[in-house]
Amino acid sequence: MRILHTSDWHLGKSLEQVSRIDEQREFIDWLCDAVEAQKIDLVLVAGDIYNTYNPSAAAEELFYDAIDRLSGKGKRAVVIIAGNHDNPERLCAASPLAYRNGIILLGYPGSDAGEYKTGSGGVSIVQSGPGWLELKVPGCDQHAVILTLPYPSESRLEEVLSQEADEGLLQKAYSDKIGSIFSSLSQHFRDDTVNVVMAHVFIRGGKESDSERTLQVGGALTVDPGVLPAKAHFVALGHLHRPQKIKSAPCPAFYSGSPLAYSFSEASHSKAVYLIDAVPGKEAEITPIYLDCGKPLRRWVAEDGIGQALQWCEEGRDANAWVDLEIVTDRILTVEEQKTLRTLHPGIINIRPILKTSDMEVISPQHREGKRIDELFKDFYAHKMQAPIPDELMGAFIEILNDEEEEGTEDETEAS
Repeated sequence: MRILHTSDWHLGKSLEQVSRIDEQREFIDWLCDAVEAQKIDLVLVAGDIYNTYNPSAAAEELFYDAIDRLSGKGKRAVVIIAGNHDNPERLCAASPLAYRNGIILLGYPGSDAGEYKTGSGGVSIVQSGPGWLELKVPGCDQHAVILTLPYPSESRLEEVLSQEADEGLLQKAYSDKIGSIFSSLSQHFRDDTVNVVMAHVFIRGGKESDSERTLQVGGALTVDPGVLPAKAHFVALGHLHRPQKIKSAPCPAFYSGSPLAYSFSEASHSKAVYLIDAVPGKEAEITPIYLDCGKPLRRWVAEDGIGQALQWCEEGRDANAWVDLEIVTDRILTVEEQKTLRTLHPGIINIRPILKTSDMEVISPQHREGKRIDELFKDFYAHKMQAPIPDELMGAFIEILNDEEEEGTEDETEAS
């Protein structure tokens, strides 16, 4: 059985208000061509199909076009689980139609894929239950048993896992819960089937990037890799945007990552999907297929000032990339200079002047420690407004600051 693992499409996601929908269409075209060229039997999409609970019409249209083409009108199985960015009900709304074409949509932990019937003569669900299914795929001698775990927050699990406030205890309770789910579901694995896990979770040891939502990655909702089922041929993970193997897992466990770089922290990351060749009773062969679609992201730091940045643009540096530009300067950049930069290179997303003080110290986030609050406010205003702060505004800020200090002193006196 040939399996392809992808995840974290984030359809509709923009980059600093710049639409990426054309690049996402390019990825879908690439993916559909790849499943045909590689003769894939089963496609696994491990969550975060959309970027928001209420995706745009363009994002939904692209999703439906993608799954229709991936399924090959029912000759290929496609199994999709919801991620933390997805609205489970909205993702699964098309299930009655999708299942007829061998497309399985699962929104919640414990979803039963057997709720709908698959079409005749193609992909079929042999048996299923909450959180698992056995699939028969055209052209494959063996069946696949798939354990499915859409994003398992406490609310989606409909369970309070711990009454303790300590993060360490919460993390252990959460990991133990996920482990118990896998332990129970893995009893459906057999020696004569291809055994697969799909999960949208944060596994401890996974490498993060800035484009994941910090409050929903890691922390208490962290899973110990040791709870993954040892008998799985492959664990298809979603949630983290960097393609990677979880080395401490007892079975082959991989994040495919996002198909596009969605923050400049991913500027140097390669993007990939995974191809899995699996037969019962043998270790799976796992091969990354690297993507060549979508614009690259680049970070420029013009340490020699605006002239260096203009030279790079005139030379056509990274002409087909999205660019995050920092310019070290001893003055405020003019609106005309910024307009010229963007005209020369339309892919420039951010232009951030890094101001020097009179003693040539660069004012940047790395140089804030030890500064007085009024100095920080002055720097912040200059950075945001690209102009010196007016004396009257600075005076008002200091007056408010002094009033708060006086009130704090009075409160301390009364308390004593």
